[in-house]
Amino acid sequence: MIVVILVTGSTGRVGYHLLEALADARADLTAMVRVPAKAADLPGTPQHVVAAFDDPPPAEVLRGFDRVFLLSPAIEEQAELETVFIDALVAAGHGPHVVKVAADGFADPGCEVRFMVSHRQIAAHLDATGLPATYLAPALYMEDLLAFAGPMRESAEISAPAGHGRVGFVAASDVAAVAAQVLTNTGHEGVVHTLTGPESLRFKDVAGRISTVFAREVGYTDQPPDRARQLMLAGGVSEWQADGNLELFDWIRQGGADTVTADVREVTGTDPSPVQDWLEESRADFEVPPLDLPRSVF
Repeated sequence: MIVVILVTGSTGRVGYHLLEALADARADLTAMVRVPAKAADLPGTPQHVVAAFDDPPPAEVLRGFDRVFLLSPAIEEQAELETVFIDALVAAGHGPHVVKVAADGFADPGCEVRFMVSHRQIAAHLDATGLPATYLAPALYMEDLLAFAGPMRESAEISAPAGHGRVGFVAASDVAAVAAQVLTNTGHEGVVHTLTGPESLRFKDVAGRISTVFAREVGYTDQPPDRARQLMLAGGVSEWQADGNLELFDWIRQGGADTVTADVREVTGTDPSPVQDWLEESRADFEVPPLDLPRSVF
C-alpha cells in the first residue's frame, strides 16, 4: 500500500531534515509552502502545494493525503492557526493520520508555559475530532544553542536565566528521523513520543561541552530574568515571545525539562546524538552563524 504524505513546516529545521529522510525512504510526499520559490530549495524533488495554516489546501487536495505532518512556528496565533488547518482536514472527510509536533511538557496539565499551553489546546481539539493522531514532544532543540554563538565569541560565556535546571536537549535531525518512521509505518496511533537526547544537561554542562569541542574556555552565567527580558526585547523579540521564554526558563529552573527518554532509539533503532557530536557537526554555524538562524527560545 502506497502512503501519501503531506509535510507542513517543510522549510524549518525539523521539516528540512524530515524531507531528506522521507526522500531517502522513497516516500510519496508533498511539501506545503507559503511561497512557491521556497519549494526550489527543498531537499530531494518533492511535489509541493502552496497554502498556509489559515488558508489550507482545498478539500479535494487534502483528500489525497493519508498522513499529515503538522508543525507550525511557536507564535501567539499558533493554536488558532493549527485549529483552522485541523478543521480543514476534518471537513475533507477522509480521516488522515496526523503526526503533530508539540513540545515536552504539553501533556502535563500543571505546565503553564504558554508554548506548551498552545500545544495542549491544539491536542485537545485534535483528539476531539476523532482523527488518528500521534504526538512528537521534543525537548529543547540543540539548534537553539546557536543563539549563544555571537555572545560566546565576544565574552567567552553563555548567559541564560536557567539556574541549575537540566534539559534533555535533542537534535532536530533526531526528531525528523522519528517523524519519518512514524509517517511511514503503522502502530503509532494514539501515542505520545517524548523525544530527548541521551543526557540531561545544565547550561553549565553545555558550556563545558562547548569548551571541550572548541578548545576554548567558555563559562556560564545565570542571568537575572529582568536582564534577559531586556536583552530579548532589545534584540527584536516580541513581548509575548519574551515573556514566554521567561516562563520556559522558570520551568527549566524548577526541573520541568529534566527528562531523558529512550523514545528516539525505540522508534528509529539508533541512539540520539549527544550534544558534543552535534557541536562538532555545527562548528561552522558557531563560527559564522547563518543569516536565517531559526527562531530561538533564548
